[in-house]
Amino acid sequence: MSVETAAAPDAAPRARRDVPWLAAGATFLAMLDATVANLAVPDLHADFPSASLSGLTWVITLYAVLFAALLAPAGRLADLVGRRTLYLWGIGLFTLASLACALAPNVPILLATRAFQGAAAAAMIPASLALLLRDTPPERRAGAIGLWSAAGAFAAAIGPSLGGILVDQFGWRSLFLINVPVGLALLLGGLRLPRAEHGKGRLPDLIGTVLLGGGVGAVALGVTQTQDWAWTDARTLALLIGGGALVALALWRSARHPVPALEISLWRSRQFAVANAASFLYGTALYTWLLVGVLYLTAEWDYSILKAGFASTPGALTATAAAILMGRLTGRIGVRPAVTGGALIMVGCGLWAVLSMPSDPHYVTFWLPIGLLVGTGMGMITTGTASAAALAVNPLRFAGATGLNTTARQLGGAFGIAVLAALLPAGAVHDDYTDVYLFCTFAAGGAGLAGLLLTVRRGAPS
Repeated sequence: MSVETAAAPDAAPRARRDVPWLAAGATFLAMLDATVANLAVPDLHADFPSASLSGLTWVITLYAVLFAALLAPAGRLADLVGRRTLYLWGIGLFTLASLACALAPNVPILLATRAFQGAAAAAMIPASLALLLRDTPPERRAGAIGLWSAAGAFAAAIGPSLGGILVDQFGWRSLFLINVPVGLALLLGGLRLPRAEHGKGRLPDLIGTVLLGGGVGAVALGVTQTQDWAWTDARTLALLIGGGALVALALWRSARHPVPALEISLWRSRQFAVANAASFLYGTALYTWLLVGVLYLTAEWDYSILKAGFASTPGALTATAAAILMGRLTGRIGVRPAVTGGALIMVGCGLWAVLSMPSDPHYVTFWLPIGLLVGTGMGMITTGTASAAALAVNPLRFAGATGLNTTARQLGGAFGIAVLAALLPAGAVHDDYTDVYLFCTFAAGGAGLAGLLLTVRRGAPS
């Protein structure tokens, strides 16, 4: 891991004040773009009528695949080249890619720049948390993770609704333009951070990195494309089996290479392994719940995209508040109450939806309270799983641990969206939507059971 050079006495306090917000801003942008484009496909089709609807969904798929595939290698790279360096490159390239997406004159260029944006986002996540935790005293790390998690929870929860509002009012290009001023502000702030020396040693195994990235990308793509291909389709099977084989080969190389692409030793920590299992199951419930809600409002309650966006916003606010609060509490009560308690809230909301979801609009008596409650649960689990993974490892491995943990959540999300597509056929009826909510309930329950095995309490490896 890189070692920070000594900063001037008057610069250190400023850096310490800036770091939490710079880290939170990076995860906000990365997680926002994972969900903000969900409702943009109809507007894209209006601008590019010659493109097929299934082809336009690659605007969502490519970002998700590159994001998931490169998170772990990016975390490994951050440990070597330095968190500040990777942070600046990630933010800079993400901002440039966002502008290119907004200006794209045709679908091929839009898809290429969207993939580039996903790759840059993968660098931002591990670099931002590593930057935050390495500059935070051990006793304050749980609270810092809470702020960082709150930004990600808020972004993921508000993404579909914000995207619907922006598309309705300003068109699909606004989804990417909003990233530019925020990205530039983060880039300027990052340039004022203390410089870091390059980490000693060689770059991670290039072949292993390519195998790992290609394998995770193939699996994520295979699961995601089941929306258009059947599970038994030859293309789906080729991606899933081939991707699994590539990941297995990458793991084999990592166990034997002196500078592995993937730190296999992290999985020897029971705490870290359980945190990743909980993250996968939580991601499965999270992304499925966020998307099915907007689909239900527009299809069953006949809400406009704009109205559905506003209706889904309150849950994002409670998710943010819960993430920050749990970040302050986990240093005293541990991560188990955050993960298991948040999962129980999601399970309760899921059962409420399955048993009593009205077929006609009941916003105040049903949608608003369930949204506020489930947002609270999501914020709690987001902080709990991130804290459990990060605090289970030595500070020198924060970036790699963060990359792996976020990869687990993103893969869970891809799996959940694929199941949603299978459960919601064309012309879906009320019972189809309740089936999806039941699936979310089981996934959240699984995350809660995994949370019972978490034991990290006060402090972290220092």
